[in-house]
Amino acid sequence: MSIFDKLKQSAVDAAATAATAIGNKRETFTFAALPESLAQLQALPEAALDTPFQTAALTVLALCAYAADRQIGTDMLNWLRGPRPLNGQEISFLNDRFRDGKTYLPFTYFAGSTPDNNYTPAQPYTIRVESNHVSGEEQGYMKLFIPCGGADSPRPIKLRQRGSDGKWFLWEQYLLTGVRTPKSADPWA
Repeated sequence: MSIFDKLKQSAVDAAATAATAIGNKRETFTFAALPESLAQLQALPEAALDTPFQTAALTVLALCAYAADRQIGTDMLNWLRGPRPLNGQEISFLNDRFRDGKTYLPFTYFAGSTPDNNYTPAQPYTIRVESNHVSGEEQGYMKLFIPCGGADSPRPIKLRQRGSDGKWFLWEQYLLTGVRTPKSADPWA
């Protein structure tokens, strides 16, 4: 084995060790109320953005705000995205997801939300964020998963760490994909 092969293998081993270290971790976040402004979101303890789990949980809150008021939700999401605000295509995607009264989509990520109760979350609002063996595979990024009351498997969200201060920001979210129809909107219920 050449010296370059040894260096390469050492880097692969280090990455695998780091990815395994994150392992199967679960963090639970509880909120007494949903923030209705960027200032209220930034006042939450999780707004320190010290962990990718915090940023993932706040993303759900920002999407709930977007469902109620597009401008407030956009302000929150742009703050969570750090130096990379939403572009026109991403805003169009969000608007498309919430079309036809699908404002319930982000509420499917709260504990107690099910199709049978029309995705009405239990209060206080609780969000669980999970990692697994693939979460830390890409250096500087973290792929986490949020269980959904309208789907069989947790949905992914990707976060990116800023090197200058270690803060975690929203990179990509796959939280607004289809879920089971809420009972009130299901003609077969």
